[in-house]
Amino acid sequence: MTHISADAIFVSEQTNQIDLLSEIYHQLLDLGAVKGDFLSQVLHREQHFPTGLKTDQLGAELPNIALPHTEGQFVTSQLIVPVALKNPVVFHHLVNPSEALEVSFLFVLLDTKPDGQAQLLAEVMAFLVQTPVNSLRTFLNLKDPAAIGAFLTQHSSL
Repeated sequence: MTHISADAIFVSEQTNQIDLLSEIYHQLLDLGAVKGDFLSQVLHREQHFPTGLKTDQLGAELPNIALPHTEGQFVTSQLIVPVALKNPVVFHHLVNPSEALEVSFLFVLLDTKPDGQAQLLAEVMAFLVQTPVNSLRTFLNLKDPAAIGAFLTQHSSL
């Protein structure tokens, strides 16, 4: 079962977290994938439970990622939303919240079920671990939604 939708793969030129998450929110709202207070909830969650993740343990020269998400009541779809960033955006590390990370790629996790994000997170982590490092480096540096979608279609079960 795929959790990627071709119309929910984005590329952003934003340079700060609030503008980035606001832009993604409006795109997802236009698609009907989120509702209500999604943006304020995601921003609140990032402030108190950050989602930045270092990828250096997976291989050299991989850009850091973030996995923004919030509660299912603010979501209408089950999706993993890839977002390539043309400029690094600061997120904080999910294990060490005081550590700021420059992030270059997001996987926004949307699920209506209370425990759904955990399953989607597991799928993203499996993709990251199982994709060969050179391929993963290529993927995380793509800046075209069609190319991102094509890569995921060929190389993953997301």
